[in-house]
Amino acid sequence: MPNEILSRGVSRRAVLGGMAGVAALSVAGRAFAAPGGEAPALAQLVKDGKLPPLAERLPKKPMVVTPFEKVGTYGGTLRRGLRGSSDHNGILRMVGNQSLVRWNLEFTAVQPNLAESWEVSDDATQFTFHLIEGVRWSDGHPFTADDIVFAIEDCVKNTELYSSTPAQLAVAGKPVTVEKIDDRTVKFTFAAPNALYLENLATPLGQHPTLFPKHYCSQFLPKYNPNIEADAKKAGVTSWTELFRSRCGDIEIPTRWGNVDKPTLDPWVVKEPYVGGATRVVMARNPYFWQVDTSGNQLPYIDEINFGISQDVESLMLNVISGKIDIQERHISVLANKPTLSQNMQKGDYRLLTLVPSASQQCQIYFNITHKDPAMRKMFADKSFRQALSIGINRQELIDIVYFGQSEPYQAGPRPTHPWYHEKYARQFTEYDPDKAGAMLDQAGYKKGGDGMRVRPDGQKVFFSIDVIPTLYPDLVDALELVKTHWAQIGVDMKVNTIERALYYTRGDDNAHDAAVWPGPGGLDPMLDPRDFFAFHPQGSRYAIPWTLWYTSNGARGEEPPESQKKRMKLFDEARSTADLDKRGAIMKQIFDIAAEEFETVGLCLAVGGFGIIRNNLRNVPEKQPDSWSWPNPGPAMPQQFTFTS
Repeated sequence: MPNEILSRGVSRRAVLGGMAGVAALSVAGRAFAAPGGEAPALAQLVKDGKLPPLAERLPKKPMVVTPFEKVGTYGGTLRRGLRGSSDHNGILRMVGNQSLVRWNLEFTAVQPNLAESWEVSDDATQFTFHLIEGVRWSDGHPFTADDIVFAIEDCVKNTELYSSTPAQLAVAGKPVTVEKIDDRTVKFTFAAPNALYLENLATPLGQHPTLFPKHYCSQFLPKYNPNIEADAKKAGVTSWTELFRSRCGDIEIPTRWGNVDKPTLDPWVVKEPYVGGATRVVMARNPYFWQVDTSGNQLPYIDEINFGISQDVESLMLNVISGKIDIQERHISVLANKPTLSQNMQKGDYRLLTLVPSASQQCQIYFNITHKDPAMRKMFADKSFRQALSIGINRQELIDIVYFGQSEPYQAGPRPTHPWYHEKYARQFTEYDPDKAGAMLDQAGYKKGGDGMRVRPDGQKVFFSIDVIPTLYPDLVDALELVKTHWAQIGVDMKVNTIERALYYTRGDDNAHDAAVWPGPGGLDPMLDPRDFFAFHPQGSRYAIPWTLWYTSNGARGEEPPESQKKRMKLFDEARSTADLDKRGAIMKQIFDIAAEEFETVGLCLAVGGFGIIRNNLRNVPEKQPDSWSWPNPGPAMPQQFTFTS
């Protein structure tokens, strides 16, 4: 496979691995040669003089999507489930994937999207994007290079809106510079090589360039509106930044879907918003959507998406089984649910969807090495303590009971099928040896008291809690309950701290947790999410959030990390500046070598494949998809070409 980044078209995936056996869904920027069809409701609006004709709403050369199975028919409401008031990413995964570029179905290459082509400089510091001509926002206003310059230069780089420039848009501690060449051409210039930018641009966090329409969002910035503070007060909020967030949103906040007036580039637009007390969110067809099928018919086929809001998984499961959901994997993809879903396929009139994990780890335990309590920090920072707890876990029992035998002991790092697989990093300290674990704890100074439980050198009991979100990952609760019994046998007391998602994030942001769990990413996409390899992710690297803040702010915030961390940070910056895959792999091996030696996180088992359901009358849906935040399923499968049969 060529190592270079290809210009004017598709880039080879810089992260090796991929999705064998997944059928392709093609996209091409071919000319719109013949008049196509449109939804009957839109045709009626044109007839009534309430909407311009189709030819005036589409680009001169719309992006052409080859339907997965067949050219579809218009109509219908697709039903999907959300959980509670903070499941905004459930909408993003279905609707909000309209960046300049996108992943292909196989998760192996970046393809054109709103940018029909691009060039990359030899040193990977400059990216010049050529936009599809004639794309319009959902209110009919033209989408041009001005919108992209505004989104980055006026919004994302505004230090009152963003405390620091998002990592995807900054290199060597300096934010990107975005300039307009002409209405259809925009150039991104980085301070140093950024060879991974196209791949990052295809992920959800790469949506900033196409998120903020200038003609609408500029009214909420002081630069364009001198009366903005008065407008904020009139709107009942405390500042213009709060008003901006409530009206224009951001990639990952609920208010992105809470304003029916904000124009978008998505296939569907907000009709009934995601606001407090809502029981559903409804998205209606975008009459200006810029893609067509191979017959020239404007997409999407489906009229509306109805996201019903359930307060618990049980309610969501009942809706699935009773045939009230058309496609769902989010929240129900738990092994314990699979027998029930399999047994009710006929009753619910659905088929099963197979999800191939890109994650490395099913359950990663993050001990807070930067704990605010000095004694707790000292305990968690003791590598021998972490190693002892690791071999004190009976992983095979856990795998057999919680995951029905469908996994294997694993720590971290790329999956076994990945070319960068690292044996030591993946397998060390996974053997179950409670006697050895006890001896290691004795030697480290954690002696047993009269009750058989261990005490720290300062005389306090060895006790900590591990934060987990039961509504999101119920299997992790079950896994931790078993781990609790294993550790009790070696004299360590632990509490499984089940909390709701917002509190989980708040505790992490405040560095107020003892430990936390989350599925460990980086199995097939180690370059896109290296949070477990070093302190990379400001919310995800939960063993050392202050170190990540130091890294992402170029030393301006957080806490300076130890040399081994700083070396990995430097190596990763070097790796993501290297276009040559062999050289990049060699650099990443150095990171894995150091991470294996430091042993900062404790993994339980290799990530288990997931599943979902698709109603039998919903077609054009790939029945095998990647399962990843970087490939925000099912969005890259292009729901705009999903269609119902009678």
